[in-house]
Amino acid sequence: MLLKNPILPGFHPDPSICRVGEWFYIATSTFHWFPGVRIHKSKDLVNWELCPSPLTRKSQLDMRGVPDSGGIWAPCLSYTEPQSGKPGKYWLIYTNVRSLGNGQSDFPNSLVTAESIDGPWSEPISLNASGFDPSMFHDDDGKHWLVNMVFDHRTDRSSFGGILLQEYDHDQQRLVGKPRNIFKGTELDSTEAPHLYKRDGLYYLMTAEGGTFWDHAVTVARSKNIEGPYEVDPTNPILTSRHNPSLPIQKAGHASLVEGPNGQWVLVHLAGRPIGEHRRCLLGRETCIQPVVWSDDGWIRLASGRHTPEAEVTLDIPAADNGRARATRERFDNGAISPDLQSLRVPMDPSWISTTDRPGYCRIYGRDGLFSLFDQSLIARRVQAFRCMAETTVEFAPETFQHMAGLIAYYDTRDWFYAHITADDNGNKLLRLSSSTEGNYKDAICPDVALPKDESVDIRCVIESETLRFRYRVGADWHELGPELDATVLSDDFGVGWDHFTGAFIGICCQDLTGQKHHADFGRFEYAEL
Repeated sequence: MLLKNPILPGFHPDPSICRVGEWFYIATSTFHWFPGVRIHKSKDLVNWELCPSPLTRKSQLDMRGVPDSGGIWAPCLSYTEPQSGKPGKYWLIYTNVRSLGNGQSDFPNSLVTAESIDGPWSEPISLNASGFDPSMFHDDDGKHWLVNMVFDHRTDRSSFGGILLQEYDHDQQRLVGKPRNIFKGTELDSTEAPHLYKRDGLYYLMTAEGGTFWDHAVTVARSKNIEGPYEVDPTNPILTSRHNPSLPIQKAGHASLVEGPNGQWVLVHLAGRPIGEHRRCLLGRETCIQPVVWSDDGWIRLASGRHTPEAEVTLDIPAADNGRARATRERFDNGAISPDLQSLRVPMDPSWISTTDRPGYCRIYGRDGLFSLFDQSLIARRVQAFRCMAETTVEFAPETFQHMAGLIAYYDTRDWFYAHITADDNGNKLLRLSSSTEGNYKDAICPDVALPKDESVDIRCVIESETLRFRYRVGADWHELGPELDATVLSDDFGVGWDHFTGAFIGICCQDLTGQKHHADFGRFEYAEL
């Protein structure tokens, strides 16, 4: 059947795919959003269902204070079959990036395991912190091997120092032996995202090179010995968009390999879809799929015969629905919060969010402001389409200008648009539209709207490709709030610096800068593609 890319719109890759029986599982990065790591499952590589998140406890993932686009990088999901009376086991390795920059950075890598993909997942085992993108390979002799890129902070050389290999002893729950640098990379540089595979007695090392932006690429090397030396594929890179800016699928790289239905092999990989004259990826990096074949001389090749990603691919599977309709219609009347919604850096808990304090509503207790890296009271979901809409109904009684609650279109602490209810110096209730672009804060980007004291307010945000608009309603009629805004401010490619990875989110939040946790009640949150 014909399948359109991306297969997981709006979900940042660093994708890791594994197969267990008839199920395929893809794990993707979540960065500074909690819970950590998203896992989707499918039987046909077409229709994907979100699984329970594996990292749900602060003991597994402490992200208070991590920088924007820090936190979870490049999870790797794998599975070992039952043997010798021991049950099968899922293994999930992840990096929690605590600091990043051009100098010394902190990349602690941890392992959690579970007997079911739905959990419960174990407490983490600390592995190392020598670099990011950890991956576990389970050899057919029963040994387990960890590979990760090594980060070199010395200013006189590349920060991508090669790929480290070290054995992991699961009985001792620690790495053993000395790490060995098995691959320094090619002339493309920025060697990262290692995954090991074994076929016909050969070890295949798949890496990403060229950097995670426009020059991203997938490269492959192989060896008869897991410790090397590794022979580089003479046709590298096997997948890239770097030489053709007209392709709809850009930034192709960071791939993971699996044998699919009917013996057809596929790669899932990172990609971005730029829009507009500035070529910005509003939906961030997304997960795409490419069929591959094994050449007569034992190398991996795209089934297309090219080296560039295809926007549409053919898979040898029965026809299935590849629809794009994704919606969240949250009324908060069942005591739960949709798994589509995530929080910033910390888990949701009753100290700041509740669906029982006022049944039928989501009550959010205000905490830190929108520039905080610690305790924000904000929940949001990924934007997964270039044309979409979100709405909420807010009941809020602000007593001071330091009380705020409303609907936010969010990228990170530096870039957001926020339509919120607050109060003036006389305690009068009003609706205000604020923004931050590259950290430059504008408290009011249009005249405030006076609001009746005791009535709820509906707020809507509409994204149409490169534009974003807010509207509000008190009663029957909708009214415009502020000017047309540039939606691509919420993209990976806006602003300066390289640490932009997450794509756009939209959600609800409350702030109380007095520190007294003044609350807002949200009657609903709805998201739909247009």
